[in-house]
Amino acid sequence: MDKITVKVGMASCGIAAGSRPVLKELQKTLAGRSEVEIKEVGCLGLCFHEPLVEVDQNGKRTVYGEVTPEIAARIVSEHIDGGKILEDRAILSDETDACENRMVERQVRVVLRNSGLIDPTRIEEYIARQGYEALKKALSSMTPEQVIEEILASGLRGRGGAGFPTGLKWKFARASRGDEKYVVCNADEGDPGAFMDRSVLEGDPHSIIEGMAVCGYAIGSTHGVIYCRAEYPLAIKNLSIALDQAREKNLLGKNIMGMGFEFDIYIKEGAGAFVCGEETALMASIEGRRGMPRPRPPFPANRGVYGKPTNINNVETFANIAWIILNGGKAFAAYGTEKSKGSKVFALAGKISKGGLVEVPMGMPIRDVIFDVGGGIPNGKKFKAVQLGGPSGGCLPESMLDTPVDYESINATGAIMGSGGMVVMDEDTCIVDVAKFFLTFVQNESCGKCPFCRIGTKRMLEILERICSGKGKPEDIGLLEDMAYKVKDGSLCGLGQTAPNPVLTTIKYFRDEYEAHINDKRCPAKVCTALIHYTIDPEKCIGCTKCARQCPVNAISGEIKKLHVIDQDACVRCGQCIKVCPVKAISVE
Repeated sequence: MDKITVKVGMASCGIAAGSRPVLKELQKTLAGRSEVEIKEVGCLGLCFHEPLVEVDQNGKRTVYGEVTPEIAARIVSEHIDGGKILEDRAILSDETDACENRMVERQVRVVLRNSGLIDPTRIEEYIARQGYEALKKALSSMTPEQVIEEILASGLRGRGGAGFPTGLKWKFARASRGDEKYVVCNADEGDPGAFMDRSVLEGDPHSIIEGMAVCGYAIGSTHGVIYCRAEYPLAIKNLSIALDQAREKNLLGKNIMGMGFEFDIYIKEGAGAFVCGEETALMASIEGRRGMPRPRPPFPANRGVYGKPTNINNVETFANIAWIILNGGKAFAAYGTEKSKGSKVFALAGKISKGGLVEVPMGMPIRDVIFDVGGGIPNGKKFKAVQLGGPSGGCLPESMLDTPVDYESINATGAIMGSGGMVVMDEDTCIVDVAKFFLTFVQNESCGKCPFCRIGTKRMLEILERICSGKGKPEDIGLLEDMAYKVKDGSLCGLGQTAPNPVLTTIKYFRDEYEAHINDKRCPAKVCTALIHYTIDPEKCIGCTKCARQCPVNAISGEIKKLHVIDQDACVRCGQCIKVCPVKAISVE
């Protein structure tokens, strides 16, 4: 009988959506079936359809979405036993025109080539997909200089946000003199709405290990460190297992593959400080010191961890390395634009129909990423803005949707590529409130070393809070802009230098919304509670009392079958009355 493989998505997104009961049901139903193998895999990227179950038979795969234990039982009885695909649940299939086939076809999966396909805790599965062949090729047939030249030829730029050429960074580290050198993987992913690195670490940890080992060979390093935030327990667990397996198979440690190369990696868990994503603060944290940035130069390539030459790249950057070495730099450079080569992973979040991970070629317009690949805005709402680059990025309006996804084009808008977070907002989003949210985040995360960052972001936040509370002044917009540029110019590290970006871009593209808050004392999106009030339409109210019973502060009064009224002074604008009103008699103005 043909071997059948059933894969269950057990990444953080799958577990959160309820994949554990699904896995248990499949294990119970298929117990004793030698012809069926059940695997736990990472994130396939289709997070909006979790929990996911894939059936792979005779090389043909079908992925089912939003699987419950009951649907899992149907998959066994109807598909595995009956040979019939559940077309009402299939979202991706080699045999039918499933709903997400096109979404996946539009992608170029280099970083995500193994995610959701292999069991991340079994090195044999990674090896079966050409795993560690790149390291073998580098050690057996390439000099360190040739490895660096291949990375340079690929045009790969750092995927952590700054976009510095990876091969050039390696070249600098190679040229630095030192008895010891370090390779550091920055896995301190802290942007709100970003989960690219977490998913790769959970679903394909060996790709990071192999990429780091190739880098170690290229620059002359024997030490590797993965700096991963402790809030990623599954990523750390799978990484730890992968490191042990790599050592057991002589893919890490001394005399790797019998070729005289020594390299090993350990994990350093970070405590969740956003500023530790900045490379000099990260190195300080690795050394056991408080994570605070220091001036550069000296750059890490000359003086890094423990004062030794150090190369730092992020997770996504390292995940590209093995593919480039195996397929060649020119193959990677065939994707993308003249100055931004290859593919880029984005985490689609917010008001978007298909939230999850996508990997698209550089140069694809933002519009295509959001509306074609990401499915657009749910519930018939209108697109309003997209936040790129997290707290260091900016909000772009609909008029900028045709901007290509590449470093130069996005930087020209006032936003940045960042690590790949893409938070989509619809018409119900208050743009001033969004700016306040991101400034609150960076203000809390500032290490406090620079007065402009520590105090300047606080003063900017106070102005935004005043605007949202209906106490804004006409001169506040100019004051925000002036302070923003002072914070950018007076801050030491990237956190402070980019912290004002969300404010500057929202003023640039949504100035009318700021003016409505300040001049008209009105929130167009009806979000800022101090600038809105709830009213009951006397023509629609049927006196059912549901709103009064649901109000947490007893701000609604009225008798049964008679008109109800809202005490505006007592109302806290929680919105519960709107949710329970059966005749939609309550409106927000």
